[in-house]
Amino acid sequence: MADPARIKPEAKPERTSSANEERPKSEDTGDVPATAKPADGNRESSSQDQAKEEGKADMAAGEDDEEGSASKIQKVEPEKKKERRQKVDEDEIQKMQVLVSSFSEEQLNRYEMYRRSAFPKAAIKRLIQSITGSSVSQNVVIAMSGISKVFAGEIVEEALDVCEKWGETPPLQPKHMREAVRRLKSRAQIPNTKYKQILFH
Repeated sequence: MADPARIKPEAKPERTSSANEERPKSEDTGDVPATAKPADGNRESSSQDQAKEEGKADMAAGEDDEEGSASKIQKVEPEKKKERRQKVDEDEIQKMQVLVSSFSEEQLNRYEMYRRSAFPKAAIKRLIQSITGSSVSQNVVIAMSGISKVFAGEIVEEALDVCEKWGETPPLQPKHMREAVRRLKSRAQIPNTKYKQILFH
């Protein structure tokens, strides 16, 4: 069964087109036929429809303008953030240059070794794939190798503190590393995989 709402709109355009066809004939003859009044009514309804459509178009354009202005605001904000980041980065670079310039020869060599050191990406990729069971992208491998380097640095730093507190001198020994890991675990800076906390007794 046909939907009456769908039938009516289809019938109206036919009437307007037939009225438009009849209209030029009446202008030529100069007579005003009886069908002219319905044609005017159809013209008024079609002009109202056009006015509604224009109103909708204006509203849509207004929404587009609002969206455009919102997107402009959003574009301006990241530009400000980028400028701030650049300023912060430039400040940090200057501070690092001042710091590096004041290094002794031994400190400079150690800093160079720290900057050059990295975990092999192939080994990290294999380790991640063995744990997750799926392949990972190169970006994940780079991120994990960076995190691993920071983690190893924290352990070595803590081990050096342990060595100093015990009144010993470097090089670090395994006992210093084990004590550093134990201390970091006690501060909950290293997750303890063997011990599982029981929430309910």
